[in-house]
Amino acid sequence: MHAEDHRAPFAGLRGRSPEAWFGALPTPCYILDERQLIRNGEILAGVAERTGCRILLAQKAFSNYDLYPALAPYLAGTEASGLYEARLGAEAMPGKEVHVFSAAYRAQDFPEILEYADHIVFNSPGQLAKFGPQAKAAGRSIGLRINPQCSTQEGHAIYDPCAPGSRLGTTRAQWDAAITPELLDLLDGLHFHTLCEQDADALEITMEAVYRQFGDVLPRMQWLNCGGGHHITRPGYDIPLLERCIRTAQDGYGLQVYLEPGEAAALNAGYLAARVLDVLRNGETDIAILDASAACHMPDVLEMPYRPPLYGAGDPGEKAYTFRLGGPTCLAGDVIGDYAFDAPLAEGDLMLFGDMAIYSTCKNNTFNGMPLPPIYALRRDGSLKCLASFGYLDFKCRLGG
Repeated sequence: MHAEDHRAPFAGLRGRSPEAWFGALPTPCYILDERQLIRNGEILAGVAERTGCRILLAQKAFSNYDLYPALAPYLAGTEASGLYEARLGAEAMPGKEVHVFSAAYRAQDFPEILEYADHIVFNSPGQLAKFGPQAKAAGRSIGLRINPQCSTQEGHAIYDPCAPGSRLGTTRAQWDAAITPELLDLLDGLHFHTLCEQDADALEITMEAVYRQFGDVLPRMQWLNCGGGHHITRPGYDIPLLERCIRTAQDGYGLQVYLEPGEAAALNAGYLAARVLDVLRNGETDIAILDASAACHMPDVLEMPYRPPLYGAGDPGEKAYTFRLGGPTCLAGDVIGDYAFDAPLAEGDLMLFGDMAIYSTCKNNTFNGMPLPPIYALRRDGSLKCLASFGYLDFKCRLGG
């Protein structure tokens, strides 16, 4: 086995078929692979050990706290996008750091955020002026998110915080217009988050832009948080370049560097199992309707968009039979993608989608009254444990008393 093979989408099956592993489980259901989480954690911990950086779990991508004990030994703590994630990080990784960033904080939430978070990052000089003194008085480390105005993404404008007119981060022009000496004295660090599923070359380009625009400020800071979007655990990711970027910031400016990946922590560490409910043909297109929905159970398939890996399937035309896989909802666009198979699909066939630990359980929904899938853990010893199951009341209680 090659060193990186364990990070392939279905490596966690360990040579057994999906039916053998999960055939007895109700579908649709999520399965989170503890061994894959640990392997990701080991890779992240290696970067931290070799460079001295500190790596946080971005809970927006993966917030299944039952599995936090598998990741906790390898991480410095958690990153949160608001009060509830900050509380979850504090409760589920006790004794670890809790960082929080929000585009804007609500005054009624802020005192409770101070109870859980030790690092608080503001999005604008206005928010820094409004809440910074309160956070400083509480002994918290304070940061400001910057916008280096350096776009490195292609084809995913929805994920580009450096796009023109972005609401995220403070540009140098905004900084010069609003950061007074008093506000500067409040700051302990700077934060940027501009990447999305990218390699270290994009980070290197971005950090050069940060140095050009904010290099005069960095010597006054204690830390620099380089955000998320670093695909560190993906096969082929340039870890040596990442480590050189980290060392440049730490050695050149005397900064503690933080990274807060979400996907990298849980990449290829989960599955979504589904079964075929019906097959039909429309013109030249063979279609299979599954009991899993792209819109409800894997919303990034439509939002990103992307085509998730599917066990035993190939690209359209690559195998003898090509089917379009769709969900059971009324949304015409509830389509997972086109896949090729060795044999025609039939009612009851098990479909196993890979890389379903990230942006799935934390983003799913009950549109059309779709049930939320139960969540299972595939433990490191090969046993399966049900972590959560859902029913009608989970749908109903979101909508009223």
